[in-house]
Amino acid sequence: MSQTTQAIGLQGPWRRVIYVGLYETIAIIVSSGLFMALGQQAGHSSAMAVAASTIAIIWNVTFNTLFEKWEASQPVKGRSIARRAVHAVGFEGGLALVLIPLMAWWFGVSLWEATVMEAGLLVFFLVYTYAFNWTFDRIFGLPASAQGVAVPVKA
Repeated sequence: MSQTTQAIGLQGPWRRVIYVGLYETIAIIVSSGLFMALGQQAGHSSAMAVAASTIAIIWNVTFNTLFEKWEASQPVKGRSIARRAVHAVGFEGGLALVLIPLMAWWFGVSLWEATVMEAGLLVFFLVYTYAFNWTFDRIFGLPASAQGVAVPVKA
């Protein structure tokens, strides 16, 4: 007779909703301030931050779903520093591929200038993403994929 182990902590759709909501709220506030610090107007900065956040939400759900599927298939469970770093770099790298051309167009700057702006934001967001994920996991627990617990699949 086998015993089913249940994941500890916040799991499923509510985990993603709370994660994305908290992450992006903080990101909009900070990125608006960073755009203004880089010399952009407040209105343009806020609009760009909201657009970037919307894109990031879509990317977040897509990326984290794929990452957790990959993570669940790994023989070593848990989230090491290396795994967290891969997560942060993969998420931010994919997002930068979309945001650089958008920022160039929105702010009326060259792709090079937008790349430099994104590089500054990237440094902040790499640290922020790592710290946010660590803090989130400490407060809400690891996702089932990192606990080595079977995740029920709904048909």
